[in-house]
Amino acid sequence: MKHRATPHARAATAPHARKPWHRRARQRLSHSIKLRLVLVFVLLALAMAFTFVGGAQKAFSLGWREAARPLLMDYVDRLAADATVGGAPDIERAQAITRRLPLTIDITGPRIRWRSHPDQGKPDWLRDHPGIERQAGTGERNGERWGGERDWQRLLSRTTADGHTIEFGLNDAAFERRPRLLGYTLSALLLLTLLAFLYVRRLLRPLDDIQAGAQRFGAGDFGQPIPVRHPRKPDELGQLATTINTMGQDIRQMLDAKRALLLAISHELRSPLTRARLNTELLPETAEVNPQREALLRDLQEMARLITDLLESERLAANHAALQTEPVALEALAREVIGELQARHPEAAHIAVHATPGLPTLALDPARMRLLLRNLLDNALRHSAGASLPPELHLRAEGEGIQIEVRDHGPGVPDEQIPHLAEPFFRPDTARTRAQGGVGLGLYLCKLVAQAHGGTFAVRNARPGLSVVVSLPPR
Repeated sequence: MKHRATPHARAATAPHARKPWHRRARQRLSHSIKLRLVLVFVLLALAMAFTFVGGAQKAFSLGWREAARPLLMDYVDRLAADATVGGAPDIERAQAITRRLPLTIDITGPRIRWRSHPDQGKPDWLRDHPGIERQAGTGERNGERWGGERDWQRLLSRTTADGHTIEFGLNDAAFERRPRLLGYTLSALLLLTLLAFLYVRRLLRPLDDIQAGAQRFGAGDFGQPIPVRHPRKPDELGQLATTINTMGQDIRQMLDAKRALLLAISHELRSPLTRARLNTELLPETAEVNPQREALLRDLQEMARLITDLLESERLAANHAALQTEPVALEALAREVIGELQARHPEAAHIAVHATPGLPTLALDPARMRLLLRNLLDNALRHSAGASLPPELHLRAEGEGIQIEVRDHGPGVPDEQIPHLAEPFFRPDTARTRAQGGVGLGLYLCKLVAQAHGGTFAVRNARPGLSVVVSLPPR
């Protein structure tokens, strides 16, 4: 049952509402199957990507040199031949090679000392890839260890006939201008994550339908079943939706059977009760018979009232309950109800009525509002025995609507029983006994009347006593 939070309560709960972002994210992740599945997909994609890249790098670093060395040596020979004329290095040809290929060329010798890229150090390629030097040292070729810095210099350098040394290297600047593998990998991961999220969202969309359907069934609306995708060959979620639909229909049949049974019993009891009352009223009015006669009439009246309450509760519980509305002045109606209660409760004359001046006139069902006021005030009177103050009736303007509050100053009820007070046939032992009367339909009927008018119903401990608040919006 919902209660309107007071400013003090809102202030007390405000710090808990402002949780740190990481706690909110962790809480949302722990309560969302979709987010957890997407997280699993992301972690799986990252693990596969790093495993593949790491394995490929290792395999490349361990095996490529052995297969590529002959090709590299032959290619370096061709480059050295293109950079020389008549056995001597030619700077123009070397410049043409560097413009055509992402290479650096260093020429050192007795006549020429030239470097194509002065801003790049001579051992740049080896210094930027120290792993190659270390890993290459583990390989052997024809009994000769190779892969160290000297071997790489020997592999990538040639000596001309006139004694000059031509050394080739990779132009790092040219490679830096090209897209990196990491960028492609991250883009692919983001795309795969997005596709995985969309697929998971589509796959788990029936969960939203199941949740909405379960909420409808809980509210008593069984007219719209949960939609099932591919009803001929449903998946696990489709089977779950079908099971819940079947359960909903079974519950609906049980409720309909219960309602039909109550209505049938109530209707069937009216005739014998009427006959019993008539026969009781025909008994002779003598001093010996009158006490039993009056007691029997009171019991018959109580049974007739119980049957009326049962019939009214079943009518109001139906979603299509019809209200006969007309403009009603609640203060005048409340005073009429108090006058009627004085026949059974003489202490009703002491009920304190507090009405805000100028209360709006609302379109209400006068018979149902009379039932609501009578039950609330009767409940307050029966539980105010021995209280120092009489019950109070407050009528307040609430915007364009009206708020009704009935409070007694009795013992109240335990806090854990408050949410159950408006349930049918609920009778807390500490607050009600059979001697006090009532079968647990009074507050239930009041809640149904309030909801039928589009209003709200709330119960709280006023300490001392119990307070029942009904808010009626304008219609």
